[in-house]
Amino acid sequence: MPDALTAFVSRVLTHTGSSDYEAHTVAEHLVRANLTGHDSHGVGLIPTYVKHIQAGLVKANQPLKLVQDSGNIISIDGGRGYGQRLAKEAMDMVLKRAKKIGLVAMTLRNAHHIGRVGTYGEQSLAAGLISLHFVNVTDHPPIVAPFGGSDARFVTNPVCIAIPGETPVLLDMATSAIALGKARVAKNQGVLAPEGAIIDREGNPSRDPNVMFTEPMGALLPFGGALSGHKGYGLALVCELLAGVLGGGGTIQPTNPQAGGIINSMLTIILEPTRFVDEGFFASEIAAMIDYAKASPPQDPEKSVMVPGEPEKHSSQARSKGIPLDANTWQEMRAAAVNVGIGEADIDAMMAG
Repeated sequence: MPDALTAFVSRVLTHTGSSDYEAHTVAEHLVRANLTGHDSHGVGLIPTYVKHIQAGLVKANQPLKLVQDSGNIISIDGGRGYGQRLAKEAMDMVLKRAKKIGLVAMTLRNAHHIGRVGTYGEQSLAAGLISLHFVNVTDHPPIVAPFGGSDARFVTNPVCIAIPGETPVLLDMATSAIALGKARVAKNQGVLAPEGAIIDREGNPSRDPNVMFTEPMGALLPFGGALSGHKGYGLALVCELLAGVLGGGGTIQPTNPQAGGIINSMLTIILEPTRFVDEGFFASEIAAMIDYAKASPPQDPEKSVMVPGEPEKHSSQARSKGIPLDANTWQEMRAAAVNVGIGEADIDAMMAG
């Protein structure tokens, strides 16, 4: 099923003007998000992408444009192209550079939705390098309230940190209690949103995911809840400033334009760990610390202590032979495919393998 979904998404995107290479790159990224358990960033986004391409809010086949390259500092403009392709290519560039010089800082601006940021952390892990990623979102109405606020002022502004090792660490999280895509999944599945994740348009706590998809909208809350939501809010603000300002793409404050698309800016820092400490010390100390953390007796005997990135690994193994899609999401995807000229019989044939 993952291969069939990849072929289906690729076909939709080539019908909207993407090259085979670009379509496959975006499709692989989206399916990878589903495999790792992050359905909010997976193939269910295709109807949104089709709407955006038809509205001119994303442009097919845009190459990376170097704005600045001074060796260890690189600035890139994406020209409103597909973020999954642009961010992958930008990471390929800076990982190769960091292998040579030890440390690289890169900004990417004006990219359509870059998707699951953990994918770029995985690229770094594969290269044996450390990466830090800070992302903001513009061109989109705000959907996340600041701590103590009753309306939205941010989007979900993710943070990702990847550290290689025998058991790699991949921290990838939105700074909101849940991603907007998780509210979309809950809406499509007809289930309630988690407690403490959403407020309605009057600022009251709600578990109805539909308040995020009707006007006037409610808002997601920063992670941490009533006790420590200031931590999620603080990280969201830092992402807004580091990615949006240093990246040059701007922040979500209202004097900047909002056309209704999804534009990401990202600040990425890549480190070659052996430029800082001996390779043996790095590997052994990380392994020892991870073993120590995981050796804590679990509160639930049925569940072991894990480190960031392990849940995604387990999900990938469990979903390798089939990715669950709820009926509403699949119907929206089929409708998007038909909208771009793919026949119902062709869709059935693709999904039949």
